[in-house]
Amino acid sequence: MKVTCDRGALLEAINLASSVVATRSPRPQLTCIKLTAERKGKAGTLTLAATDGEISIRLSVAQVDVQTPGEALLPADKLRQIVSAEDNEPTLSLEMDENLVCHIRGNDAHFKLIGQPAGEFPPITEFRAAVAGSGGRPAAKAVFTHDARSLNELISRTLFATARETSRYAINGVLMVREGKRLQMVATDGRRLALSRASLSGGEKDAPAVRCIVPSKGLSTLQKLLGGSDEAVQVAVTDNQVYFNVGAPDAKDHADGRAVLSSNLVEGAFPPYEDVIPKDQDKTVVVDRDALTSAVHRAALLTNEESRGVRMAFDAKGRQAHLSAHASEVGEANVELALVEYKGDDIEIGFNPAFITDALKVIADPQVVIELKASNKPGLIKSGQDFTYVVMPVNLS
Repeated sequence: MKVTCDRGALLEAINLASSVVATRSPRPQLTCIKLTAERKGKAGTLTLAATDGEISIRLSVAQVDVQTPGEALLPADKLRQIVSAEDNEPTLSLEMDENLVCHIRGNDAHFKLIGQPAGEFPPITEFRAAVAGSGGRPAAKAVFTHDARSLNELISRTLFATARETSRYAINGVLMVREGKRLQMVATDGRRLALSRASLSGGEKDAPAVRCIVPSKGLSTLQKLLGGSDEAVQVAVTDNQVYFNVGAPDAKDHADGRAVLSSNLVEGAFPPYEDVIPKDQDKTVVVDRDALTSAVHRAALLTNEESRGVRMAFDAKGRQAHLSAHASEVGEANVELALVEYKGDDIEIGFNPAFITDALKVIADPQVVIELKASNKPGLIKSGQDFTYVVMPVNLS
């Protein structure tokens, strides 16, 4: 293999692939990135692939001059360090010799990086094969298309609420539910729940429902791939894996786009989230999002590990809220917040301030709706019809 490629494009691809690479593994191949150089006519393509055994990624770099097609399997960390360090070079050349040594050259530097046999890298299923089924595996049970920007928003509005501990494995990921033309994602850590919905940009109205739990790491990596693009993303769900085909050239052909991410699905049963969302809230608050963010942040300055809650006292007559926090041996904070609208009786309730600000960060609307029932009942934060956030109160007594 011998190629010359744009250094910036190569580094971006290496960084994306490295986010999947296993940091430690008894199999050295899983700590490597596989590079495959191909030439079709005058056009050259360099494809990078990486996997940790559970999540796999394959992406293409187009700004490549392929002198000799071939393959290389190189340690991800050193490859990334070398390409990153050559920041004054517009292009770099990579040449693999018969001794599994990759020669990386700039204008004034020559690196020799020892690789692994490329044939020992585990195979990564192509998107088309995942859709159709291959190697005795059944065809995907659901295939649909959605635009990257909306999919990225769905992930952003839910991923932050996933559980971080490993004891309850089923909530370490995000539940993805497709029903006809609707797609929704749900995440919870047992103390809060985030639900976001969207109408699919491509899909059959009467398509059968499908549910799966996608690991947090897979969705975090997908967000890096999506960025702020408006590309089409094809999604295929099998019995135990999900595939995301980013920048697919043809919606019907299912050929690989500029990147394909696949992930094992999380096993287990996701909690019955429909039962968690309260339906009988009788107090409704409309408030400016930025003003609420600022008030919660300031009140939270006087909390500590033992006293994390912020008390929110809603005054119907004055149409305002009084936020307060008190921590022994630290101090006390009091913040007044004007409300746009308030319906219902007065109420005092406490919340973990981080749980409130986490939700406000992913809301784009200038105003948010808060629905409450009682001081010991969960609160609801809503933005339009497509974002619902349930948060449990904290005891302030």
